[in-house]
Amino acid sequence: MELKLKKPIVFFDLETTGIDVANDRIVEISLLKVFADGKEETKTMRINPEMPIPPQATEIHGISDDDVKNELTFNSVAKEIARFIEGCDLAGYNSNKFDVPLLAEEFLRVGVDIDLKKHRLVDVQVIFHKMEQRTLSAAYKFYCDKNLDDAHSAEADTKATFEILKAQIERYNDLMNDMEEISKFSSHNKNADFAGRIVFNDKGEEVFNFGKYKGQTVESVLEKDQGYFGWMLNSDFPLYTKKVLTAIKLRKFNS
Repeated sequence: MELKLKKPIVFFDLETTGIDVANDRIVEISLLKVFADGKEETKTMRINPEMPIPPQATEIHGISDDDVKNELTFNSVAKEIARFIEGCDLAGYNSNKFDVPLLAEEFLRVGVDIDLKKHRLVDVQVIFHKMEQRTLSAAYKFYCDKNLDDAHSAEADTKATFEILKAQIERYNDLMNDMEEISKFSSHNKNADFAGRIVFNDKGEEVFNFGKYKGQTVESVLEKDQGYFGWMLNSDFPLYTKKVLTAIKLRKFNS
């Protein structure tokens, strides 16, 4: 089944130095842009992370320090990537929890002004887990009856994710072929940031989703514990979380 698109959608996958959204870096990115008329455009590039790639990470994706030592840094390709995804929906596998937050960190780190929150996000893994509870390789076999021989190659994972979403839409009658609805369905929580440290409650207020103030509104916490803001800014939280926190503080101050 072909996707019904009102705008292009970019399927993407990252291979990284690790799984710490705040501190790890991209070593490979693959993007598959699907246009409303069915045309496809692929862009895959390896990236010098400017830090050693741990052996544990190399064991997973097969990319070593030698493989990327002569590649461009993210700072050199960030604007190209931003232009490629501009005006597009974004989709991936476990992307809402990992790929999107880490990509947002990379953009913020090099000063590229792009707000990924403005893009509709589709996480194929969430749809899969809500429906079947499996892994990416199993999902590919289950939905497409194909073996994912090149797992943990960014381009192979990206193409598999695209094929899985099309098969999911065809399989589930209650899964509308509409990116707005699919984006809503594939969201875990209504996050204010990407990492899920700050979420929206039923009233649409930002609340902390961790620690001693979990469940309390950010505005009320910053008012009663003025040192908490400084503690978060100086701690190892993702840059995007700090950006959201600062915006809330400034909004309250200006009101």
